[in-house]
Amino acid sequence: MTPKQTIQDGKAVLGIELGSTRIKAVLIDETNKPIAQGSHSWENKLVDGLWTYSIDDIWNGIQDCYADLRKNVKSQYDVEIETLAAIGISAMMHGYMAFDKQQNILVPFRTWRNTNTGAAAAELSELFGYNIPLRWSISHIYQAILNGEKHVPQIDFFTTLAGYVHWQITGEKVLGIGDASGMIPVDPEKKNYRQDMVEKFNKLVASKGVNWKLGDILPKAINAGENAGTLTAEGAKRLDVSGHLKAGIPVCPPEGDAGTGMVATNAVKPRTGNVSAGTSSFSMIVLEKELSKPYESIDMVTTPDGNLVAMVHCNNCTSDLNAWISIFKEYQQLLGVEQSPDDLYGTLLRHALTGESDCGGVLSYNYISGEPVTGLAEGRPLFVRSANDKFSLANFMRSHLYATVAVLKIGNDILFQNEKIRVDRITGHGGLFRTPGVGQKVLGAALGSPISVMETAGEGGAWGMALLASYLVNNAGKKNLPDWLESVVFAGNTGVEIAPDKKDIEGFNNYIKCYQKGLSIEQNAVVAKEQK
Repeated sequence: MTPKQTIQDGKAVLGIELGSTRIKAVLIDETNKPIAQGSHSWENKLVDGLWTYSIDDIWNGIQDCYADLRKNVKSQYDVEIETLAAIGISAMMHGYMAFDKQQNILVPFRTWRNTNTGAAAAELSELFGYNIPLRWSISHIYQAILNGEKHVPQIDFFTTLAGYVHWQITGEKVLGIGDASGMIPVDPEKKNYRQDMVEKFNKLVASKGVNWKLGDILPKAINAGENAGTLTAEGAKRLDVSGHLKAGIPVCPPEGDAGTGMVATNAVKPRTGNVSAGTSSFSMIVLEKELSKPYESIDMVTTPDGNLVAMVHCNNCTSDLNAWISIFKEYQQLLGVEQSPDDLYGTLLRHALTGESDCGGVLSYNYISGEPVTGLAEGRPLFVRSANDKFSLANFMRSHLYATVAVLKIGNDILFQNEKIRVDRITGHGGLFRTPGVGQKVLGAALGSPISVMETAGEGGAWGMALLASYLVNNAGKKNLPDWLESVVFAGNTGVEIAPDKKDIEGFNNYIKCYQKGLSIEQNAVVAKEQK
């Protein structure tokens, strides 16, 4: 069947992902191959000290992204999208969206990037005997309680961004279990929220005058492949303002971007892992068993089908690198030199690999925002060198590349060295891997492991979300998610693997020792800026 016939017959599947800097839609055919896409660029805003996107930003972005998809379909196939086999919604994990009984949002959406929840996360971690990260929804709601925020008594429902969009287009208050595990811990055996922790939380907040029960305001956690509702007439209008899209389309459980990254890289089976590296970065290692103890820098979440995952999440990755490359772009423009963004990145990043393996002693801290893994509530991007360091363009660029995965290495060293976790395959995806070979070599040096990248890595989480939607309606053999991905989608393809050089591993290890010693410079920069 041609792509045009697939779309006309309503057999195409749509995945939409609301990432930190881009909303992307990917349309796939019955063989799970992308046939069209659309996108919309957006940025979070710092409002009253908190990172947020407005409700208008969310819906204007989704509608513009869908309109761009329609335009792409029209230009390629001269056909309109009238109906679809299935739809899936994904978004950046965690954060806090709270609503009253009238479905009004009570405070602006608080994203994963906010690090103002330290007191709440610390108290809950001690209460549960389980690491509760700053960005998790349970940290946000408890911090609001500790702060005595006026909206707390009015809460009727709270969810993540993916859960919110899904609710608005289907009427269903549900969440895929992977995204749900970023709200409050889930039990991988029972495939549901940890009821012992829910009860402990209820007892804790009852003494603070809270008049609702946590279980009553959480979305229902469901597994990949389970029924999560259908697109309503109102939901169809909210996606497609042109009015062509019809109601009644099955919508799969909404997921977080971590879950869709695992799916897009075929890393949902135990002993597999993936690294997503873009605006933020995170690694996901699917475990065979629980860790020996909780670690503050490691989050325990699940795959979209409920397997336990050790997640190292870093708030900062490529934003500072992008900012520096934009400076070189300005310089090119002054010289009258024209070069495409891909060529400019490729030129500078490939040159970085000619630098010394330890970057000649120069250091880069890419902290646009705070970084919980290294204990910083706020960030200040810094480049640091001494008079004796070997300051060259190659070392300068290499240090910025190393910075993109430095914090990721610190967290993963706990898994591989302390916990002796074994992984058969680690796959990378995201903007860091756009220049072939470069991101792989740097990440491989950081983790001391071969890194694979697939041709489909550029499709990212929106494609992963489309695959989860396809799994809902096209899993005729009733296979579990790992087997379905392995046999139906990837058919044994593990991508192109690059093993790190021993010299690069040694160099990165030397770099990270200096990096960790220099963290006090970053801490002092935060204090100095505050005093100013």
